[in-house]
Amino acid sequence: MPYLRRSAAERLRFLLRTFPAVLVHGPRQCGKSTLVREELPGWQYHDLEEPAAQARLRADLQGFLEANTRRVVFDEAQRLPELFSALRHFLDRAASKGRYVLTGSAHPALVRSISESLAGRVGILELTPFNNGELAGTRHAPERWFWGGYPPVHALKQARQRRAWLDGYVTNFLERDLPALGYRMSPERLRKLWTMLTHVHGNVLNPTDLARSLGVSHHTVNAHLDVLEGAFMIRRLQPHFANIQKRLTKSPKVYVRDTGLLHFLAGLESPSQLETWSRRGASFEGLVVEELCALAQERFVRPYCAFWRTHAGAEVDLLIGAGGALLPIEVKLGAAIDERDLRGLRNCMADLGLARGWVVHGGPDAHRLGQDVELVPWRAIASGEVELPLSKSRKRRKPTA
Repeated sequence: MPYLRRSAAERLRFLLRTFPAVLVHGPRQCGKSTLVREELPGWQYHDLEEPAAQARLRADLQGFLEANTRRVVFDEAQRLPELFSALRHFLDRAASKGRYVLTGSAHPALVRSISESLAGRVGILELTPFNNGELAGTRHAPERWFWGGYPPVHALKQARQRRAWLDGYVTNFLERDLPALGYRMSPERLRKLWTMLTHVHGNVLNPTDLARSLGVSHHTVNAHLDVLEGAFMIRRLQPHFANIQKRLTKSPKVYVRDTGLLHFLAGLESPSQLETWSRRGASFEGLVVEELCALAQERFVRPYCAFWRTHAGAEVDLLIGAGGALLPIEVKLGAAIDERDLRGLRNCMADLGLARGWVVHGGPDAHRLGQDVELVPWRAIASGEVELPLSKSRKRRKPTA
């Protein structure tokens, strides 16, 4: 498919104006290399997954960096760990911005090297698969929910081809990528756990239950979840703790981040099957959570994303925060919203002293439910028509019943 300009392109340029080096990281096949090649066409490009490229640089890394002081891309930089310490020396010698771009998939050495060698010298951009706003106005937009956002999926036309690609992606990730990244664990067990997560997608995570089903310890399950989260395959959305006197849920919620992988691992083969799937509402919730978290990443510096839930069962699906402001968001697939649907949202707003809340829903209408709650149609977010409004806390009022 032709190149679709990514919403991350502007942030890439902003980071290049701010830092001497930029790291673009994200899951395999999400479009990192394409983004960099298309947005930085005049830059030198070195693919470190190619043995020949690695050998050239290893032969005289210091000499290469001496001769190439700017506008250089190192793709899959984690394949050359010694690059990071070498770059630190050259970045410290000159203060100019936008000299190097590194891309990489999840790897313990990548994160460790950045934090140890290049802290303060590198801006970090997390790239996700296509979001809905990026596909708005294209023929791919209606397919985004079911098939997910990986660019190669949308380059294929037949459902059978797309399922084959997703199957190959999962298999390669488990059997080739993870061992290459230094992880040693059973691909079969990890695939089974990943599949089990499709049945608790959008739920509060209970590692003990998963461990019992897998026949392993909860420590093993947590280690596997760390790997899946570090590789951008799942999201553990943490609970919000503002009121220490209130009994709040302490466990995270879990989501399979890409809905195409969610549906494939759950055994769905066509969009029509999603219509009757028992987890359809949870799938929609995950879609909206991922989209809004991605929008927050583009707009704010280190945005805060969490959920709110009391032991009594009052819940808000997503809290997005930045600069001391918070926006509580409830997600509803259906268009019919009544006061019972707003109970958790209003309790959260009262508890946290917030003047504004959103209900994102699957219907077409946009209006206010009172002065403090706004009904926002999902399609307005998916098309990029709305932005995230954040309001600072006001004086807390008594929670509603």
